[in-house]
Amino acid sequence: MEEIRYEAPTTLARASELLRQPGARVLAGGTDLIVQMRTGRAMPSVFVDVKRIPELTTLRIGPALIWLGAALPAALIVENAELARRLPGLVEAVDLIGSTQIQGRASLGGNLCNSSPAADTVPALIAVAAVCVISGPEGERRIPVESFNTAPGKNVLRPGELLVGFEIPLPAARTADAYLRFIPRTEMDIAVVGAGVSVTLDANGVCTHARVALGAVAPTAIPVPTAVAALLGSRGDDTALARAAAASSAAATPISDKRGTVEYRRKISGVLTRRAAAAAFERARGAVKSP
Repeated sequence: MEEIRYEAPTTLARASELLRQPGARVLAGGTDLIVQMRTGRAMPSVFVDVKRIPELTTLRIGPALIWLGAALPAALIVENAELARRLPGLVEAVDLIGSTQIQGRASLGGNLCNSSPAADTVPALIAVAAVCVISGPEGERRIPVESFNTAPGKNVLRPGELLVGFEIPLPAARTADAYLRFIPRTEMDIAVVGAGVSVTLDANGVCTHARVALGAVAPTAIPVPTAVAALLGSRGDDTALARAAAASSAAATPISDKRGTVEYRRKISGVLTRRAAAAAFERARGAVKSP
């Protein structure tokens, strides 16, 4: 039997060194990796447990940015009342990761790095303009979440690199987000479609900034700028919401599988965009955040 090593570095430099070794895989929560091993899709020879690196397990709400470590357990995100007040849609998405027991190990970074088109947190992260902070042999780099995954099961990480965490702009006054998904069952299933929306309103309730993203309808989660255009300048009225819904349906390029057909997924893309946008507008009207 081939030897399998377990390493638990405490610095980014040591983690990067270990990840340059053949067969090395990050162990953040293991909720995806262990399943992949059982099905033969992953055969790591070195487990690199990153939960002892402080930067990867920190949650920090600063004056301009929110920092979420890539290996921070989902449970700690879900239980943080201040974060739920600032980013309710993102917290909603994180709360959809598995069961309560799974959330004790699963992480936001792992959900992204698994590179599933149907990952719940990815559209929610795109909606709040999250930026990935990546560390590796050549130093640190930052890329928007929407550019991180390149295809199902694939992302931009190079040999020796690891995702350290996420920088998210602190939401301004009258800014709010929402995330919704549709699944075949009532609990713990893979999304047929997921939709994340964030809006910012002026003092008159008019939308001045928005972001819309869809999951499970393309090889990767996608921003929908045409849906954003439909919301800008509106007060979230029925006409604007209908236009945003139509834009999302048109932007979706799904496949047919056992969870839904192409036509069904396109329809649901519009429905969820409309509902998530309506929720974001409603929250933003009552969301006046202090600096």
